[in-house]
Amino acid sequence: MKLETDRLILRSIQRGDEKIFAKMAIDGSLQQVGFDENSHEWINDWILEAEELTRNDNPRINYIPCTIELKSTGEVIGSVGSTYYEDFDKVGICYFAGSEFREKGYVTEAVQAFITFFFEHYNESELMLTILDDNIPSWKIAEKVGFTLVEKKMYQDIDDEKEELYRFYALNR
Repeated sequence: MKLETDRLILRSIQRGDEKIFAKMAIDGSLQQVGFDENSHEWINDWILEAEELTRNDNPRINYIPCTIELKSTGEVIGSVGSTYYEDFDKVGICYFAGSEFREKGYVTEAVQAFITFFFEHYNESELMLTILDDNIPSWKIAEKVGFTLVEKKMYQDIDDEKEELYRFYALNR
């Protein structure tokens, strides 16, 4: 998969991306998406799994991560992709950017392009999104690209140690 926007390239994940993501995670800012300061210890296994899931191309199995690059430099700045919520039997979207690439509109641009691709490529009528209530920048992106807040409730996501207040969003085709 390869998509281009005005400023970005979204492409299938590939070996080498894991090193960049692990480096981004060192500051602790990616913990909400499962990457932490110890990511370098397990990221090689993760990239192999991510490549296989990308080849399988089925968003209802697990997740399909894509890499976000700056078109002007080729620098990897984050990721956007689909994720499967087994507990809701729904496909969702997830995204992140390294801290130095936030608040520049890159993630909004990437998410919008991925949504368009997703609905053209897969036979799904809805995407969902769960965001911790205190992650204001992330839910502002969701609302900017058309997601509607469905509810706020306590929820324990797969990597959470305890229940926390989440915002649940939906976007229909």
